[in-house]
Amino acid sequence: MLTLNEQEEKAIDKIIAALSDYAQIETIQAISTPILSFPGLEIRQSQRRVFRDGKDINLTRLEYSTLVFLASNPGIVFTQTQIFEAVWHMDSDSCHSSVVNVIYNLRKKIEPDSKNPTYIKTVLGVGYKFDG
Repeated sequence: MLTLNEQEEKAIDKIIAALSDYAQIETIQAISTPILSFPGLEIRQSQRRVFRDGKDINLTRLEYSTLVFLASNPGIVFTQTQIFEAVWHMDSDSCHSSVVNVIYNLRKKIEPDSKNPTYIKTVLGVGYKFDG
């Protein structure tokens, strides 16, 4: 994971601006809340960091993206296919094990009790939802 401080981010922005004079570069900005905050869990999107009870939690790219996707849509139930397509950015008929594994690992890292999840709930026969 690459983390940049404010000065480094500004330097990157200047480089991109300079390059845009020579090449057609389109900047895509995701519309999102910089910090998603829930009891005991904080997701700082601008830093790509997650804290549980103030402790920094290391997540893989897929774990982080899955968490942000679900936490950005609290209460909405998503199928495994919807999660796979949103996070992996591809269509798949066999996404089941990929999503299940990421959810399992994510719960081990962010849930106070992964056997009785607080945040990522299973909706039997449908998929998953985030309860904040």
